[in-house]
Amino acid sequence: MTYQVCVVGLGKIGLPLAAQFASKGVRVYGADILPEVADAINTGRAHFDEEPGLQERIAEAHAKNLISASTNTAEAAKKSNVVLIVVPVLVGKNPPHEIDLGTMKAATRDAARGLQPGTLVLYETTLPVGTTRNVLTPILEQESGLKAGIDFEVAFSPERVFSGRIFADLANYPKIVGGLTEKATQMACDFYRAVLDAPEVRAMASAEAAELVKLAETTYRDINIAFANELARYADSVGVDVYPVIAAANTQPFSHIHQPGVGVGGHCIPVYPYFLANHAPQTEMRLPRLSRQINDEMAEYAVKKLEAAVGSLKGENVLILGLAYRGNVKESAFSSTFKLVEALAKVGACALVNDPLYTDEEIAHYKLNPVSLNALPKIKAVILQAGHEQYQKLDWAAIPGCEAVLDGRAILTERPANIQLLWVGR
Repeated sequence: MTYQVCVVGLGKIGLPLAAQFASKGVRVYGADILPEVADAINTGRAHFDEEPGLQERIAEAHAKNLISASTNTAEAAKKSNVVLIVVPVLVGKNPPHEIDLGTMKAATRDAARGLQPGTLVLYETTLPVGTTRNVLTPILEQESGLKAGIDFEVAFSPERVFSGRIFADLANYPKIVGGLTEKATQMACDFYRAVLDAPEVRAMASAEAAELVKLAETTYRDINIAFANELARYADSVGVDVYPVIAAANTQPFSHIHQPGVGVGGHCIPVYPYFLANHAPQTEMRLPRLSRQINDEMAEYAVKKLEAAVGSLKGENVLILGLAYRGNVKESAFSSTFKLVEALAKVGACALVNDPLYTDEEIAHYKLNPVSLNALPKIKAVILQAGHEQYQKLDWAAIPGCEAVLDGRAILTERPANIQLLWVGR
């Protein structure tokens, strides 16, 4: 089959997917609400630089007339026999962490207005179980006047990739697919086998099963990290170094304990447990709820540990290294830095934030206090929040007044001279 694909949402997941499809000779019609995103693609450029290989793939696809983009989603959908929607689903930062499907519903409505008979509609954005069938498909039917399972097909296939290594992940991870009908599942499997280099395209029994796969794998990681954090706090209380304990435990083939730290960030792990917990009775999904609480508490625990080492932080400057939620990736979603800033404010400290991947203006945009490592005021203590490679080579003694460094990601191997080096769980 010859595919013409509309990719709705050309962000950090959607655009690499579009580039991957084009690399297989597929004509891609991109759609995004931001004109500057479409303009960049139509001149052969990606609108962000953090994904290795993306700029080259977009330039090549543009040169071969295999990719174009616009803000008119309906027109892009009208030209296509596959419509793939990968736009954000938002989650509130505060309890009850309500799930906002507004952007997804809007993208679905726009695509439906150009939907043609025989089209396969795919959702890759992670969704609460049942959303594809019970929320989004009725919108497709209402706006298009067509009937799912008769005039068009719908399937869910979760993205399973990390920013910064998307093309490698697409080639290394099995693709999970579940349709509303057997035909939808088969069509989706055929499509992904044609456009990906995945080692396997695995068909699930339903869209709901495919939705649950993604929630299961991400929530498992949050629960595992929460257990590692609980182990670390207990190890602190009894004077045991938790890191060799975890390493030794993991020599048993059934043990896969993750690493403790000052918190959990990103688009996935701090978010998707709520997709389970918020759609289940209070008597169910207790572990995801508790794990979220434990992991969110680690920022306050880290600040308390720092105060135990250096005394009160009231009125003191504390330097947080890293706005990004993980090392070497420019992505701040649910970064632990935000929790650390809140925890430091509670004890009267002034949090200063540095990140080599962000400009001062970008850091200030988040209502944080940016600071350059070349112009530091007196700093009482440092919290290493993101494991950027630049931070592994810092001259800690050059930080004026610094008494302690809390390595929140356990990446430092050498103890700075005359400065306390602390870890969670050590």
